Amino acid sequence: MRVSLRRRTTAPDTGEVVGPARVDRRTKSLTKRLRPGDVAVIDHLDLDRVSAEALVRCQPAAVLNAAPSTSGRYPNLGPEILVSAGIPLVDDLGADVMAVAEGRTLRVVDGAVYDGDALVAEGVAQTAASVAAAMEEARAGLSVQLESFAANTMDYLRRERDLLLDGVGVPDIDTRLEGRQVLIVVRGYHYKEDLVTLRSYIREYRPVLIGVDGGADAIIEAGWRPDLIVGDMDSVSDRSLQCGAEIVVHAYRDGRAPGLARVEQLGVPHVVFPATGTSEDVAMLLADDKGAELIVAVGTHATLVEFLDKGRSGMASTFLTRLRVGGKLVDAKGVSRLYQHRISNVQLTLLVLAGLLALGVALASTASGQTLIGLLGARLDDVVSWFGSLVGGSP
Repeated sequence: MRVSLRRRTTAPDTGEVVGPARVDRRTKSLTKRLRPGDVAVIDHLDLDRVSAEALVRCQPAAVLNAAPSTSGRYPNLGPEILVSAGIPLVDDLGADVMAVAEGRTLRVVDGAVYDGDALVAEGVAQTAASVAAAMEEARAGLSVQLESFAANTMDYLRRERDLLLDGVGVPDIDTRLEGRQVLIVVRGYHYKEDLVTLRSYIREYRPVLIGVDGGADAIIEAGWRPDLIVGDMDSVSDRSLQCGAEIVVHAYRDGRAPGLARVEQLGVPHVVFPATGTSEDVAMLLADDKGAELIVAVGTHATLVEFLDKGRSGMASTFLTRLRVGGKLVDAKGVSRLYQHRISNVQLTLLVLAGLLALGVALASTASGQTLIGLLGARLDDVVSWFGSLVGGSP
């Protein structure tokens, strides 16, 4: 028997899952409209951590991947996150599953996907054991990826040498960054938790807030307004683009800028920044070139696996950009561990109480103070008696 399309169900005897299909080749786009109980249909080779965490937040009934969620290229964390969250993951279903019509009710039984009684595709139902085995194999192939990374880094350095070394091609902007601290927000690893820990830092130091694509939405959701929005504009909302922030559209080196038409249609002022790297790299290079004193990064990539999650093409720019900005760059997690705002509310309360206690002791040591304390005590007794009469109903 089929169940409500908005509720995830698993029959105890067959492991059957039923739900409406939500289909998109771009996992990032799919999560914007995915609802609890839906069946997510994606085509995502090497499912990365950020995408998996976004899927888990949507609570789908199952995730169907046309591609292998782990190719063995590197130990990506996405499949493990989904399986650990109890979300069924079926891999390597092939192109046929992407032809499913949006909203069609699908049945997922082990590794088979049905539309009604018709078999759509068959794949591999992942388990904790199969994911662990794939991860172990992928770790053995890291040396090959490191060699590819080294070659790609040299290629990127040749193409973007002028930008990395001399800042050639960085556009002029109106927002003043020179001598100021800058907070760059990317919708990446633990960006929400990091923003919460940085509230005191933001309130006290008032850094320039730069949102990278959807990072601008994250800043607004946290209660602030971004000063700059940088990116190809594929995952930022219209509300953020129209919030009054200065817009920097990231373009390819050949001049193509996929997000330019959208920005022009909204009629918001903007500048274009042609560069080969990722949008988060562009934001860091912009902040560094314009004289930022300190660059605090939220949700950006820092570890080897995180670099690999970006793919080989994006990994080199991310690595070299961090070499370029050097000692200015601080990861948000480091700030949250090291930073303590100057005085906390608890400390302030204790300070006030200590002052009142000292004042009371000083008054009690003088005759006039003792008289005043006695008068205050009598007045307090009157207030207590009056309140007691109200509660007890006495005239």
